[in-house]
Formats: sequence, structure tokens, C-alpha cells
Amino acid sequence: MKLAVSTLGMPGEGLDRAIEIAVGGGCQGLELRLHPDTGVHSGLDAGERRSVRSRVEGAGLEISALAGYVRVCEPGPDEPVIEALLADLRLAADLGAPAVRVFPRGDDPAIGARRLKAVSGTAAGLGRRVLVETHDSMATGAALAEVLAAADCPGTTGAIWDLLHPWRHGEPPAATLAALGPYLAYVQVKDAVSAEDTTPVPMWTGSVPLEEAGELLRGAGYDGWVSLEWERTWYPHVAPVEEILPGAAEWVRRFTA
Repeated sequence: MKLAVSTLGMPGEGLDRAIEIAVGGGCQGLELRLHPDTGVHSGLDAGERRSVRSRVEGAGLEISALAGYVRVCEPGPDEPVIEALLADLRLAADLGAPAVRVFPRGDDPAIGARRLKAVSGTAAGLGRRVLVETHDSMATGAALAEVLAAADCPGTTGAIWDLLHPWRHGEPPAATLAALGPYLAYVQVKDAVSAEDTTPVPMWTGSVPLEEAGELLRGAGYDGWVSLEWERTWYPHVAPVEEILPGAAEWVRRFTA
């Protein structure tokens, strides 16, 4: 497994500081949150895109994924969703990121499947993937697998297993992995107080079943990215991400096959 850290945990920090934190924390990758506040988004011009890529690669890091905010299952017309997703995929190609993260944010698998199919040709041509996260209305592996199965685009789609969300919605880690097995492409690791109180806490000090999930991933031979998603942007009172990274690095070492 390869360790990355998300810039979601670095509110107010620029790209250079994010790179410094990732390198100092022993990461191999950096997950870039797409938002004007971070300075990385689909509105960047060609020169700005080259600058982002060269700065990350110059530090010996890879961009593990772009954490976008497209909502693939959201009710409404397809065109705005498809255009936003295509813009993020083109940004990923320019930055050298292998994939773009999206949210479900809707409960109709057919809507998401239709949109994922609509961008699959472009994604394939760019050599990128769309990764749907276990989140919001499709927080479990079972729910997310329905969308990906309906899309039937294995070369250009995949799943992100956020270890918190399926568990807090009552799905055991073994069931999540069984559902996502054919689609699993990325893991986001974190710990939290409880299923009801999702305040982030340092690894192994909360209630998320980190040990169980790690053993399952090792047993499955998972060797992809593991990103520390420390949600300091939403919980500004928690510790800086650089204090949490050592625990994430230890988790990766412990469960790498």
C-alpha cells in the first residue's frame, strides 16, 4: 500500500506547504482537494497546471487522486454534471493524477450509471478513472456497488472505500470489502469518536474498526493508495494533520502485505 494525505486536512495552507507536510510525513502521494480555497481546480490555465504538476513531481511525490465534488447521482439534468466531470478529468490528465473522486449525492443508481457511461470514452482516452466514494446517500459498499455494476465501465470507474462511512451506517468492514471487491481502487483512512460523533481523532484512539479493515485489506492483497483524510477543514479545532500522519504511516506499514 502507498500512503497519501489529503489537502482537506490543511485548510489555509498553500500547495507548497502541503507538499512539505506530505514529504515530511513519509508520504508517497498527495490527494488534492479541488476547491478555489486550495488553489487547485478546473479553472487553472495551462501554465498554472504545469506549475502544480512540476512542484509535486519535483518533490518526489505523486498526485494520488483529485478529490472533486461532482455529484454523479444527484437528481436533475445530466449535462451540467457531465461537463463538470469532464473538466475534472481533463485537469487530472494535465496534472498526472490517475483518478477523480466524486460523490453519489442521490439514491438512484441509474442516474449515476448513465453519467459514468457518458464520460467513459473521454476517461479512457485520457487514461483516467472516476472513483465514487462511499459517502452520503450511498455510504455503504452494497449501495455503491449497485451504481458501478449498472455503469459497467470497469476500465474507467472504481470505488473509494472511506473506512468511516460504511461502518457508521451499520455495514461491517467484511461486508463492505465483499461488495466493493471488484471495484475497489482507493482507500481513505481516518478515525473518529464514534458512529454518532464523527469528530476526527488520532488513529487508534476512536471507534472506527481500523484493525479489522487493515487485516481484511492485507488478506485481499490490496496494494493501492491509502489516503489520510483528516477533516480539519470541517473540524478546525482538531490537531494539525502533521501530528496525525505518523499514525497513518504506521497503519500502512502494519497492513501492507
